[in-house]
Amino acid sequence: MFGTRLQIFRLFGIRFYVDISWLLILALFTWTMSEYFRQELPGREWLEYGLMGLVTALAFFVCILLHEMGHAVVAQSIGMPVRGITLFMFGGVAELEGEPQTAGHEFAVAIGGPLVSLGLAIGCWVGATLGTQMAWGAPLIVMLGYLASINLVVLLFNLVPAFPLDGGRVLRSALWGATGSLRKATYWASLAGQTFAWFLIILGVVQFFLGNFVGGMWMGLIGLFLRSAAQGSYQQVLVQEALVGEPVYRFMNTEPIVVPPGLDVQHWVEDYVYRHHRKSFPVVADGQLQGLMTTRALSQVPRDEWSRRTVGELMQRDVAAVSIAPDAEAIDALKKMQRTGSTRLLVMQGEELVGIVSLKDLMRFLRLKLGLEELEE
Repeated sequence: MFGTRLQIFRLFGIRFYVDISWLLILALFTWTMSEYFRQELPGREWLEYGLMGLVTALAFFVCILLHEMGHAVVAQSIGMPVRGITLFMFGGVAELEGEPQTAGHEFAVAIGGPLVSLGLAIGCWVGATLGTQMAWGAPLIVMLGYLASINLVVLLFNLVPAFPLDGGRVLRSALWGATGSLRKATYWASLAGQTFAWFLIILGVVQFFLGNFVGGMWMGLIGLFLRSAAQGSYQQVLVQEALVGEPVYRFMNTEPIVVPPGLDVQHWVEDYVYRHHRKSFPVVADGQLQGLMTTRALSQVPRDEWSRRTVGELMQRDVAAVSIAPDAEAIDALKKMQRTGSTRLLVMQGEELVGIVSLKDLMRFLRLKLGLEELEE
């Protein structure tokens, strides 16, 4: 979902990130708010409008972070780990580890964000009302009034029963409770999400051709994003149900191809990478794992030095991030691959290398299992 992102701070054990795409929407929102202040408070300097626009834009994204914190704090309270909260082009998202265990948990996590937005809308409206009565500065009153309105819009939009919006998750919790099946609930909630996404896409196209170029294009992009997210969420549930309870040792290759640390890089590329079509190999000497050699290490040395440098010099020595125990669940292996970007994990029994599990093997099992289940249905 995300490209390059930076961690900005950490609070309550939750990491907060800013995706590089967020800078684009921050600039666009700042410009939009500057024009808004120009209309509401005419006769001021352009620099003042720009500053008011930037402060309002930043305040709005603080509200988005608080909305996502509502989800994250509830998730933590019921024992669901939270990887982080990220601001990106389409707003914000709380990244939760896995799916809720019950329909009640799903409802609680889903409603946490909208409740925060409701509180923010009421709080900003009260602030704007008091500010008007107590003659606060006009820019502050206008900003509070706008934040009250935009938080209400965020609340109403998120309550649309279209997965993966919050309203769609509430719908999924209701369907889950009624059917007892997370898969069926996710399927129907995802279908509602895709229908709403197509509505936004079509509406965006109509607006574009009616002359609202920016608004139409933006609505279409949001629709495309929601459609992709709805499809991906259902696929994620299918994957989790297929792999949960399956141990890694069922999928691992117990006779992995290994390389010696003394092998020069030139021969490693020719005899191993090109021959076996893999990007990483365990490095073993005297039966003991020494590290992991990957094609990423080739960027450390010029090509004309490959024959003079050895695998042992360039290998990755700390392999904890790409290792997993044989009795761990396959779904945990898949999550680790997603976090590290690695398609293969070393299966370690203590300090001993006992095999390798690959993304290809997991996907092959998934296709087979899901295909058989479709035949049974």
